[in-house]
Amino acid sequence: MSKGKHIPLRTCIGCGEKKPKRELLRIVRGENNSIFYDPTGKASGRGAYICPKIECLELAIKKRAFSYALKCEISKEDLERIREELEREITKRGEMVV
Repeated sequence: MSKGKHIPLRTCIGCGEKKPKRELLRIVRGENNSIFYDPTGKASGRGAYICPKIECLELAIKKRAFSYALKCEISKEDLERIREELEREITKRGEMVV
């Protein structure tokens, strides 16, 4: 009996659900505390994962989950930039499903 291939799970910082890593969006705190969206999921740095849903994004912002998960303070400008990038990606993924 083979177990099959291992699928890494990650927890969404918005809703708290565990999902396969490939289904989630990754935000990274890189060198010099720069915060950015990582479309490849392979950038070095401390990462946080979020579902590709507007509701999860809004909840994560409201809970200040990005600062908590990335263990640093995030400026309003960085947060707004990340929000715009993630909203674009969520819309893009939504269109692909339809």
